[in-house]
Amino acid sequence: MDKNSDKSTTSDSLIVPVVAVLGHVDHGKTTLLDAIRKTDIASREHGGITQSIGASKIELVHEGKKRFITFIDTPGHEAFAKMRGRGAQAADLALLIVSSVDGVMPQTKESIQIIKAAKVPFIVVLTKSDLPDKNIEMVKQQLVKEEVMIEGYGGDVPVIEVSSRKGDNIKELLDLILLVMEMSGEKKGSENGELEAIIIESRLDQKSGPKATVVVKNGTLNVRDEVWAGDAKAKIRALITDKGDQVKSVTIGEAVEILGFEKVPPVGSVVHKGFITSTIQTEATQEPAAYNPNFSEQEHPVSIILAADTQGSLEALLNALPPEINIVLAKTGDISTADVLLAKPTKALVIGFNKKISGDVANLARTEKIIAKNYNLIYELIDELKDALVGKKLSFEEKIFGVAQILASFPFDKQIVIGIKITDGRIAKGDKVRIVRGENIIGESSVTSLRQGKNTLSKVEGGQEAGVILSPQIDFNVGDMLISHD
Repeated sequence: MDKNSDKSTTSDSLIVPVVAVLGHVDHGKTTLLDAIRKTDIASREHGGITQSIGASKIELVHEGKKRFITFIDTPGHEAFAKMRGRGAQAADLALLIVSSVDGVMPQTKESIQIIKAAKVPFIVVLTKSDLPDKNIEMVKQQLVKEEVMIEGYGGDVPVIEVSSRKGDNIKELLDLILLVMEMSGEKKGSENGELEAIIIESRLDQKSGPKATVVVKNGTLNVRDEVWAGDAKAKIRALITDKGDQVKSVTIGEAVEILGFEKVPPVGSVVHKGFITSTIQTEATQEPAAYNPNFSEQEHPVSIILAADTQGSLEALLNALPPEINIVLAKTGDISTADVLLAKPTKALVIGFNKKISGDVANLARTEKIIAKNYNLIYELIDELKDALVGKKLSFEEKIFGVAQILASFPFDKQIVIGIKITDGRIAKGDKVRIVRGENIIGESSVTSLRQGKNTLSKVEGGQEAGVILSPQIDFNVGDMLISHD
């Protein structure tokens, strides 16, 4: 078996547990995962930089032994229910994230049902426990009402309070995960067994080609292996960890990004060794409806070309689109000039989800009078397409009003004030804003308060510093960018 000399896949024959993280949007999943990654021994020792592959592996010492845990992040919006379900099925244990302030919300209830359907053990994690307006007792009663039988209320589901910002109980949470896994029985598997790896995310990278993140459930995955998933096949060129390292092989419980697929494989499909010998079509592998030149404009008054950041996002969008929408093309990857040129004869809107529109593409769309617009919130995309169906005109393109860097955060009157410096344009009270970390969009919100010292302002210009309060609040880190847009 081909392995890197500096990479350990197991410790003392203990398998790496895979943990799915589920819960309502804005309840602190991202902040919790960031806090967990800060405890990673390997990252601290080797300066590892976490990249976004939808999963991350951390190293810790538990009861004197080196252990590993792999975490699967899952989207928070209700339209991603199918993808969240797959995340839970790929996992051995789940964390149900619930805000100690806000309590049980719609996606919390949905996450509870997904966890129960997956029949995996789980832990309730009460976030934001350092805030003065937390109400732990209320949240526990709400959970019991949803038939989550927690400890202390006649059940055996563990509950732990954490503060991700302060780091309170993070190490205790990791120990609890390993304890629950041990009590439920360490999962069995064989590194030498038949390969079974589940694709939890996939996308088309304009430079590297199709990419897929997998969690290995059995066997070993090696560079140069010939594999297939759904109707996509690959000769693996590279295996990349969440820290950006290229490894030669991975085994049970580990997550990596695969390079080498000939096409984007479907999310939720299982990776097997050996090339497929016949075309396999399942619900998960069917292509989106292609453009039909004979479609009736009365039946399909709005046509779209849809480009999403990942296969999971694309699937969720296709499930959420109104049936009256005609899909000319649905794909993962960037919006291209070819998409704009295809939009002209098909009279389609070019819609992106979490994708940047380059200057060349925007200029071509403007010249050809094609609407090309990116969205970062699925409900805004769906709502605007519904408006288009009843004749409302979509705005031509998003306008950026200002960009600021987040310098600090501090509490104020039971809220969090974000300290920013305007690097371009202006930020004004009432603006819609998004928080961006690298190439990742963390969330969308609005500016409800803007201050400099004790002075309340309506607008701050480039080069100035200010404090802003957002509603709803978004998990953020110092160094993130805050972008104001229309």
